[in-house]
Amino acid sequence: MKYRLLGKTGLEVSRLSFGASSLGSVFRQTDDAEGIRAVHAALDAGINLIDVSPYYGATKAETVLGQAIAQTSRDRFYLSTKAGRYGEKAFDFSAARIESSLEESLRRLNTDYVDMLFLHDIEFVEPDIIVGEAIPALQRLKKEGKIRFAGICGLPLALFEQMLPQADVDVIISYCHYSLNDTSLLGLLPLLEERGVGLVNASPISMGLLSTRGTPDWHPASAELKETCLRAARLVEERGEDIAKLAIQFSTAEERIPTTLVSTANPANIARNAAWTDEPMDPELLSEVLDVLKPVHNETWNSGLPRYNESTGSFMTEGK
Repeated sequence: MKYRLLGKTGLEVSRLSFGASSLGSVFRQTDDAEGIRAVHAALDAGINLIDVSPYYGATKAETVLGQAIAQTSRDRFYLSTKAGRYGEKAFDFSAARIESSLEESLRRLNTDYVDMLFLHDIEFVEPDIIVGEAIPALQRLKKEGKIRFAGICGLPLALFEQMLPQADVDVIISYCHYSLNDTSLLGLLPLLEERGVGLVNASPISMGLLSTRGTPDWHPASAELKETCLRAARLVEERGEDIAKLAIQFSTAEERIPTTLVSTANPANIARNAAWTDEPMDPELLSEVLDVLKPVHNETWNSGLPRYNESTGSFMTEGK
């Protein structure tokens, strides 16, 4: 496993990191004991960053992860959780709720601090509450030693373009924007580098778009994007390979992106995912897949308030 520096945090993180959302049975019903073994398998494979949220499985993911953490040494990994989102349409970014949310998370996680606390999906609320109340709350928690670094996360890249110049944060999580079908995250890198903000990339399979199973009905992508990604996945299958392998290899190969989150509650899956990062990509297969995906390259979907889905022009979040 290779490690990269996460912005100016000083943390050297594994290029593949563990997303614990699966432990909350958000994708399928999972066995808690198996999920705990998956966490330990991730650590044994060299993964040293684990991310979770109280939103995942209505706190179940944090609870199961806390059981796994209790069975190993806290110095083996960096831990991040989130605050502000608690249900599909349940958001509360008030300072008091962020502080109480962290206390609840710490109890569930069996730890007295987290390395990073992210404000979860901030594109659904007006910026005033984030800049004026939520981020100052994170800074107070840093001073108290309950968190080491403060972060924000969300889907639209324009969100970060608009918020980072006015938000004092150390790290961000961006998802579905550095994968085989969408590399628009690269356009944000100059701003991140200018401000010394660490980057966590997530969802290398684009929330299930890159799968032979077909995209779930709830997925907000267009019909064209879904169908094109399915064709790409089937092409890889015809070549006797797994598109998840190519997707993980592609996302973790970019040196300027410190780490990419993947989520699974299966110990064998996370061990296999980690091993893939040390194997070379098949350049011919990659070229074929990118050619299939070219008509929908960088196509995305809106999330949250309209204002956050409108780029100011320094990079394009959509386009073909």
